Amino acid sequence: MLSQIARPARLSDEVSRALEQRIRSAEYRPGSQLPTEKQLSVAFGVSRAVVREAVARLKAEGYVETRQGAGAYVAVRPGLSSFKLIAGNGRAGDDIRHIFELRTAVETTAAGLAADRHTPEDLKAMRRELDRMGGAIRTGADGTDADDAFHRAVAAASHNPYIRRFVEFLGHHFSDSRRPTWSEAGRAAGKPHAAQAEHERLYAAIARGSVRAARAAAIAHLSNSAKRLGIK
Repeated sequence: MLSQIARPARLSDEVSRALEQRIRSAEYRPGSQLPTEKQLSVAFGVSRAVVREAVARLKAEGYVETRQGAGAYVAVRPGLSSFKLIAGNGRAGDDIRHIFELRTAVETTAAGLAADRHTPEDLKAMRRELDRMGGAIRTGADGTDADDAFHRAVAAASHNPYIRRFVEFLGHHFSDSRRPTWSEAGRAAGKPHAAQAEHERLYAAIARGSVRAARAAAIAHLSNSAKRLGIK
């Protein structure tokens, strides 16, 4: 078995994290101007291109604002204008574990609401993706897309548009974590069958309208999914 090789952090990532920490600690206060590219380049011992990339990342994450010809300024409400899952803020295993904890909080709620609010059309949408995964298991195909779609269908059945959109957001960032289950090695270990059985239990609980059972099934599925990835 080969383990995944961790990618080294880019210099721009390290610089952006250092700047973010200074913003969070109020060393750089909201509305204040950041040091110039040249000053930051000297301070961090990196090129101006690296600094430019780091500042661009902070801008995308809502920590800084740039003004034409005036440089970069700390946002009035740093980090509150956007939400992104950025790998590399800690060890790779910790990153995935934290995302699983977030998924559990959101998807458990979604499952409970789906049990309470689902329509016949919602059940059909979930059943369709379950059948797609079943077909992938029988043919040895990749069922990752159907896996993603099943979780989106559960979120949609909550009839809470914010939960639906957030689960879609999480799924977009987390799709690759499902691929090991559907890989050749995963199939050899029986992982798709185990995941499918958990999906079926979740579907059954939602279909019979049991909020408590749906939440429990969601927690069990996500906990087992983390274990299948080696996340404790």
